[in-house]
Amino acid sequence: MTVDFLSFKKDWLNREKHFAAFTSGPLLDFWQQRQELSFEGVDGVPIEYVRFTSDDHHRAIVVVTGRTEGYLKYQELAYDLFRCGYDVWILDHRGQGFSGRLLEDSHRGHVENFDDYVDDFEIFWLNIFMAEEYQQSFMLAHSMGGAIATLFLARHPNAVRAAVLCSPMLGIALPMPVWLAKRITDITEKWQGVREYYAVGTGRWIPLPYAVNVLTHSKARYRLFSRHYADRPELRLGGPTYHWVRESMMAGEKAIALAPQITTPLLLLQASQERLVDNNSHLAFCQALADAGHPCEGGGPKVINGARHEILFEKDEMRTEALIEILGFFARY
Repeated sequence: MTVDFLSFKKDWLNREKHFAAFTSGPLLDFWQQRQELSFEGVDGVPIEYVRFTSDDHHRAIVVVTGRTEGYLKYQELAYDLFRCGYDVWILDHRGQGFSGRLLEDSHRGHVENFDDYVDDFEIFWLNIFMAEEYQQSFMLAHSMGGAIATLFLARHPNAVRAAVLCSPMLGIALPMPVWLAKRITDITEKWQGVREYYAVGTGRWIPLPYAVNVLTHSKARYRLFSRHYADRPELRLGGPTYHWVRESMMAGEKAIALAPQITTPLLLLQASQERLVDNNSHLAFCQALADAGHPCEGGGPKVINGARHEILFEKDEMRTEALIEILGFFARY
């Protein structure tokens, strides 16, 4: 089934005006169609995922989410992608969402090895998703999910027709020089109680008002996903551990180093008002792809002007611009 995604543009551009009616009506009805499933990840950690499928669809998009997120947050995106003719699959990474937590304090964002995220995704991809035998498969990754997707594509460059990275975490925006952050996190490795404690300046999850958020300009969308965490205590995730920061810094460097192995057609969307990831890392990644002879779409990052980190949850105008870029890119493959 081929759907003209541009026919939805008017709806996307006017959604926030009627957001309450949309979320309590069409979106709620759509969400009832979900299939919630799980598998066993690395070291036996249960990994939860959701899928939306139709017999009319022969294409699929796998959404790879960011740190602290779960599939519950991506209801609106799943709704839009599904209406555009794609099956949608979304996985909750270990230590967050509905998947198994790794520490006694479930608010701590932790992973033992960043590759555990990639290995979990590989298990999902090879043993579950590929069995569906879609005619066309695509990947849409956000933030930490961008690093996971990049490392996965370095292993399996022919896994998907094309992939989009939104604000990928190929480098972290740190409150100090990288060399100092590395030194601190190297030192914390000596004591388990410290390496598994909240990184400086972070702590347990607390609800933050819209006015201080650095994620999106959309008050309606921010309030909606904040309410998910308020209503479902088991979803809450606070700051990262020192060890997570160490692993993630190394993962970003590894992703850029392995970029030459990625031959998958790639589009990288960048937020102009980014505060969480290092936009310079996007330039380094795109340059590495270009040097290897397979540049990303447009030769470099496609900047969404005015957008904060969560491009897919931004105000209607910026979100629509991103959706048209993403779906137009996928349509070419």
